[in-house]
Amino acid sequence: MSFFLIFLAIMLIGVAVLLGTGVASKVFRRGGADVRPFDDGFDEPVASLPPVLLPEDPEPSDVDHLRFAVGLRGYRMDQVDQVLDELRDQLAAKDRKIADLGAEAERLRHAAGQGR
Repeated sequence: MSFFLIFLAIMLIGVAVLLGTGVASKVFRRGGADVRPFDDGFDEPVASLPPVLLPEDPEPSDVDHLRFAVGLRGYRMDQVDQVLDELRDQLAAKDRKIADLGAEAERLRHAAGQGR
């Protein structure tokens, strides 16, 4: 009989903990299609730190000197994504300019070769 009472007490404590922490509502969730399966109840992080910016003409040393704020679980993903997107756009613009200058140089070489 005493084992049953101990088991019952443990079960009641477990139920009280589940109800007290609100875990039971997440475990035994009822809802339609509008319930997101991974809604952890946290809001999006507020950007309280200044943004990480690159100079107009980034050099490889600029990328080496980048430092991101460390958040609860690591670097702030929004800052990293923003800098990487900006770096990608700047590198793409440089690649386009190099291609344009190469085409212009080839055109000038071709025009100089025909002028003789």
